[in-house]
Amino acid sequence: MSTIGADRAFSLAEEAFAVEGADAVEVVISTSNSALTRYADSRIHQNTARIDAEARVRVVVDGNRIGVVATNDLSAESIRAAATAAVQTAKVTPRDTAFAGLAQPASYADGGTFDAATAECSPAERAELVARMLAQLPDGVLGSGAAESGRHELAVANTNGVRAHSDTTRGAASILAAGDTSTGFAEATTSRWGDLDGEALAQRAARKVELGRNPRDIEPGRYPVVLEAAATATLVEFLCWIAFASKEFLDGRSPLSGRLGEQVCDPRVTIVDDALSPLLPGVAFDFEGVPKRRVPLIDRGVAAGVAHDLSTAAAAGIASTGHGLPAPNSGGFPLHPIMEPGDASLDELIGGLERGLLVTRFHYTNVVNQMDTSITGMTRDGTFLVEDGRIVGGVRNLRFTQSILEALSSIEQIGAETETSSELFFGCARAPAIRLSGFRFTSATTF
Repeated sequence: MSTIGADRAFSLAEEAFAVEGADAVEVVISTSNSALTRYADSRIHQNTARIDAEARVRVVVDGNRIGVVATNDLSAESIRAAATAAVQTAKVTPRDTAFAGLAQPASYADGGTFDAATAECSPAERAELVARMLAQLPDGVLGSGAAESGRHELAVANTNGVRAHSDTTRGAASILAAGDTSTGFAEATTSRWGDLDGEALAQRAARKVELGRNPRDIEPGRYPVVLEAAATATLVEFLCWIAFASKEFLDGRSPLSGRLGEQVCDPRVTIVDDALSPLLPGVAFDFEGVPKRRVPLIDRGVAAGVAHDLSTAAAAGIASTGHGLPAPNSGGFPLHPIMEPGDASLDELIGGLERGLLVTRFHYTNVVNQMDTSITGMTRDGTFLVEDGRIVGGVRNLRFTQSILEALSSIEQIGAETETSSELFFGCARAPAIRLSGFRFTSATTF
């Protein structure tokens, strides 16, 4: 099973609508068919395929008692049973005084891309992409990584008349090139398999291996840096998680609570959340069936907005921004952030460093202090010393502890090109490379 289609999804939802004892019913159906080709030491060692499906039934009893039951069996009998169980759950659940009702019918903009070649991508096609990447690596350099293709369907229907359906595809490739003393990394994500340029990814990774051979030690401290797009995206994604989720914002647990309209970073920084952008794989509606819309989060350095679902939007006295999560989660969350580019090439960014560091990406990133946006982690797979605007060699990886808003307040220049990157648990983000006047590195490693 790759998809059930809109008609079948809505027909299944109607099985739940007939349940006795419910004031209102919502059904969210998702299906996915994804496949992954893994390789290590320049050899494919694993092909996996995963087909999954879920129906999540949310019922409302007595006005604001909510019950949610999920099932992986997309039969009419199972949907009806889930709805019955949800009613029983709702009857013994405390009232949710923040509940603002289910979504009302709406029209939806085009969002997401379906590409038949991606949906039908075979193990042989993924292996061919891997082979093209590995062919770019020089002698003595081995490649590891993955090539992935998938098709994902989402349908939302409720007793108010909401009917929303989306069928999208996704392709991704990554390569970690490893030499004797250095590594290099590159990745790409797209909605169309044919857009993946494996040769270019491998060449980028291999160049980092060559530039980083025999890395030198460097003392921890505050250095001017150029962060490549993947590292910038990590800052953006973590900032979205800790600052722009609506429930935390309304509860006073966001570093930007009460600060909308204030200057919080450099005026050159603009970050929006936009699931409808062709730059990111997205869907035109959220898990409540509310249309998604472009939300400015930081507008020219000024805190501009947060991501709302129906309940938090009602509490704030505004309309939902289309960022509802699967029930029983509450509060909106930005899943498609984009940091707008500047006008500099990567060479120009590096050329502006008198003495500093070039960072490819971050690894094992975690929050230290939510209220001052401090995170910690390590550099990985390409960290370089730059002197007089030139890369002079690799350095051993460094641990950092840095406030994101402080970093975004020290921007000197922003790159003209953006790339899509993903950090575990946070969806995906689009970001450019940036040059910062300072970034705090707290300790060094032995590799």
